[in-house]
Amino acid sequence: MPVLFVGHGNPMNAIERNEFFRGWQDVARRLPRPAAILCVSAHWETQGAWVTATANPPTIHDFYGFPKALFDVRYPAPGAPWLAGRVVELVRSEQVRQDPARGLDHGAWSVLVAMYPAADVPVVQLGMDTGRPGSHHYALGRQLAPLRNESVLVLASGNMVHNLGLFSFSDPKPQAWAGRCDEELRRRIAARDHEALSEPESLDPDMRLAVPTPEHYYPLLYALALQREGEPAVFFNSRVISSLSMTSVLIGNALQA
Repeated sequence: MPVLFVGHGNPMNAIERNEFFRGWQDVARRLPRPAAILCVSAHWETQGAWVTATANPPTIHDFYGFPKALFDVRYPAPGAPWLAGRVVELVRSEQVRQDPARGLDHGAWSVLVAMYPAADVPVVQLGMDTGRPGSHHYALGRQLAPLRNESVLVLASGNMVHNLGLFSFSDPKPQAWAGRCDEELRRRIAARDHEALSEPESLDPDMRLAVPTPEHYYPLLYALALQREGEPAVFFNSRVISSLSMTSVLIGNALQA
């Protein structure tokens, strides 16, 4: 099973049917149908590692100030307690705890409504302890590698460049530093420079602007950790809006379009 990192951006992408929505639709058509999805979302920060073990996870609207139409969205995909148990079994470096009640946040459902609109693929989320360094998350991600042979799609959801404090709603043109950082990250991903990518602040002085907090960046490391020797990394939805990168990465060999 291939692996995905998606730049999810504005939750309105879930209902606007724009270029990013279409990009997610297209990549889903090119994937083998998964038995289940393990989503690593920027929007579930935890103390230690957690997985959802909910049989029927609710749709979490973890934002405010958006139109009612967005709050009306429901994504009733089933959970997969069996997959939660499998994650617990695979991760040997620390105890992964199971949350029997938590639902799906918008880092998951805002993308999945495009990819699997029937909501008929079971979904589990993995929480990230963002107090730990990038190398910790990369190492944890590597332990999930057997899932790829078990028809589980690992979907990492965040944004490689994400600085809402500097975002301009009036001017979507890429800010110079944001465009440069997105380009540098894409170059490093293409070169498979995973060690350097685990410490983005070491790559360019402006990476401190691109990654002011780690929660939107760390999901990328889970996807990179699952890349096998010789596997391609193909970029899609590659666009920078002001101080936000929507660049997404497909790792592995997908089906023909």
